Amino acid sequence: MADHHHHHHEPTGTRLADAARVTLEAQSEQWTPMRAAIFDALAAEEKPASAYDIADTVSKARGKRVAPNSVYRILDLFVTNNIAMRVESANAYIANAHPGCHHDCIFLVCRTCKQATHLDDDKVTNQVRAVAEQEGFRPERPVIEILGTCAKCAA
Repeated sequence: MADHHHHHHEPTGTRLADAARVTLEAQSEQWTPMRAAIFDALAAEEKPASAYDIADTVSKARGKRVAPNSVYRILDLFVTNNIAMRVESANAYIANAHPGCHHDCIFLVCRTCKQATHLDDDKVTNQVRAVAEQEGFRPERPVIEILGTCAKCAA
């Protein structure tokens, strides 16, 4: 089983923001102060955060209102460029702990504490892609989310 799991050394703090900036700039996108602030706020969250959560955090830090619509646009840019991931069932986002690394993700989403654990398992996601392709479907980004109760909440 270990042969198909993908493990990363996961940067945090400034190193994570630097990795995100490099990844975004490699796609010919600018790393603006607003984008940096939104990424920093997202990366500081322990649970998936909504655009409204991020807008509130950045608004408080900047001392002026940041519109959620602006945050949504930037989060969409982050997802497109693989520096953030969207947890569909929570309508929320998490910072990609390994920007620039492309894998289909599996999320374990706890209904109790709202924590989302991100896993990479290429064997499982490749099987999902293969099943879709057998049906004549061209998958772009499989989203696999397993809703349940995490070990901490179950204890």
